[in-house]
Amino acid sequence: MQTALPASSDVDALPQPYLLFLGDTVEPGYAKTAFGLRDWARERCVGEFACDTAAVSAGLPFLTPVQARQAGARAMVIGVANPGGRIPPAWTPLLVQALEAGLDLIGGMHMRLSGIEPLRNAARALGRRLIDVREPPAEIPVATGAKRSGHRLLTIGTDCALGKKYTALALARSFRARGIDADFRATGQTGILIAGAGIPMDAVVADFAAGAAEMLSPDAHPSHWDVIEGQGSLSHPAYAGVSLALLHGSQPDVIVVCHEHGRERVLGYPQYLLPSIEETIELALRLGARTNPAIRCGGVSLNTGMLDAEAAREAIDALADRLGMPVADPVRGGDTFTALVAACLARQAG
Repeated sequence: MQTALPASSDVDALPQPYLLFLGDTVEPGYAKTAFGLRDWARERCVGEFACDTAAVSAGLPFLTPVQARQAGARAMVIGVANPGGRIPPAWTPLLVQALEAGLDLIGGMHMRLSGIEPLRNAARALGRRLIDVREPPAEIPVATGAKRSGHRLLTIGTDCALGKKYTALALARSFRARGIDADFRATGQTGILIAGAGIPMDAVVADFAAGAAEMLSPDAHPSHWDVIEGQGSLSHPAYAGVSLALLHGSQPDVIVVCHEHGRERVLGYPQYLLPSIEETIELALRLGARTNPAIRCGGVSLNTGMLDAEAAREAIDALADRLGMPVADPVRGGDTFTALVAACLARQAG
């Protein structure tokens, strides 16, 4: 019993609130779905559940599926986005436990919940739903490369899992707070769960990925902004393809480059050094100019979550001096983030 969440679905149609499942995760970067829902949809999360071997927590109350159901939960969300989107066999008994407790299952992995026989059988017997949000819409067109009306901002990363979604959400919220008509455009499973709509770019057949990006951000009023969640990295040894398709198809007027302070190597690929922020900006502008010659960089989003407030301010100021452009941590906000927002909007009438 599988239910897909198409791009046009409303998040209110999903069974909620949620119990967040962290599996056996030991790398915080792979728990970004749980963290994203905790930070941007806290009111929909009653607690968390995990395997005994898990070493990552979202900081929510630990509840068994039975306890979560008693607390009002209606579904358990797989809060992990591991390499390859796998659901290991070790998770199956705990996922079945959630179904037996009366919870539906929501997954955003490449591996479909309905493709796992014990889950499929349990869901059918118990009358529960297996809901996959990593399902692209049907009949995505090949990209046209045609210019579209309205304004677009795309977050670009030096790596995966370092703040592209948070940056896009924070910028869209700040644009709206200024009275600007703006939409957050989700391109991954966590963003779709938060926003209620979007296209999971890494689930789209490669030839249609740029077309999906065009579809995600159609013609709009000349004053409207689409703030588009970036994926992967243009320099990633595995995921550069989806990043380039998103860059070409979204045709951003503005990019904001995202980086985590202190990260030196590609997450999950330690043999690869990260490119510098300067290299990332140059590469994104050069490749992005193919479909939007007017593309520019509005500034840098620096993830300083591992630093205290004083050290974060020093890191932000030092990078801004080095680059000669606004740098801010959107989670911390403040005057530096205000300056980044202003820089992104500086040429709105252009």
